[in-house]
Amino acid sequence: MIDYIAVFITFFAVIDPIGTVPVFIAVTDKYDQKTKRRVALLATIVSTFVLLFFMVGGELLLNALSIPLPAFQISGGIVLFLFALNMIFGDSKPDEEIKLLQNSHRETAIFPLAVPSIASPGAMLAAVLLTKNSVFTILEQLQTAFVMLSVLLFAYVLMLLAGFINKLVGSSGASVISRVMGLILTSVATTNILAGLGEYYKFLPS
Repeated sequence: MIDYIAVFITFFAVIDPIGTVPVFIAVTDKYDQKTKRRVALLATIVSTFVLLFFMVGGELLLNALSIPLPAFQISGGIVLFLFALNMIFGDSKPDEEIKLLQNSHRETAIFPLAVPSIASPGAMLAAVLLTKNSVFTILEQLQTAFVMLSVLLFAYVLMLLAGFINKLVGSSGASVISRVMGLILTSVATTNILAGLGEYYKFLPS
């Protein structure tokens, strides 16, 4: 049985639904309400397929490339750690991704909204690491997928309520929350690195 709370917090940190709200507001500023809903739905669908691909095929891809999971877990943890540091000390998620505006609403839904705002590099790595075949059963992987989908659904609902949320927390509030999520993510990343090192040393000759 997976730890639902831990998995939810991990995906919430790497997907960062609240940090997506200012990005969504900025990239859909000139669209009417119907188009905004369409962009939110398309962005959620695309990011869902991207993350499910990494859940299902990520480990198979690593095996095809002869990359051991402990090595991926260590490198993935390092990338997650750097990603988290950027969330804390660099441009916040809203500030960084608002720079990537596109004109077409379909292009906007895919880039930068679906990728890299929702299906971020950290989310892709988490999708692989939290569904390792050697650690988790098929049932546990399905449970993890369900938790991830719940976070994506939450992100979709927040995008639909973006106007109200922006008035409630503002861009500064979203930036603060994004940085707190980054702090949590550094702990998740460090745990992955230490776990990967532990698995790696098990393969070394005694």
